[in-house]
Amino acid sequence: MITTSTSLDGFKIVKQLGLVRGITVRSRSVLGNMAGGFMSLFGGKSSIYTELCENAREEALQLMILHAQELGANAIICMRYDANDVMSGLTEVLAYGTAVVVEEIYK
Repeated sequence: MITTSTSLDGFKIVKQLGLVRGITVRSRSVLGNMAGGFMSLFGGKSSIYTELCENAREEALQLMILHAQELGANAIICMRYDANDVMSGLTEVLAYGTAVVVEEIYK
């Protein structure tokens, strides 16, 4: 379970395990840059860059989940994404949050 909130409805946090993160650094290919540049001439959605961004975010997310599992977490709260240019054409995508152990609240 992953949430951007500080809690999970129906669950109580029984242990905080600390910060977890997943990071990936991606570059655009020469062909991808050419195609993306061509598409930008006409405006609208750039599906090439959208796919690149989605893939980078998914990879960072999966790495963060793996990090949390290694710590023994069954949930991540306060999850966020961040992205920065490392250099021209090279972007870092970071997924991070707090790894926790939660138990279901029985009513």
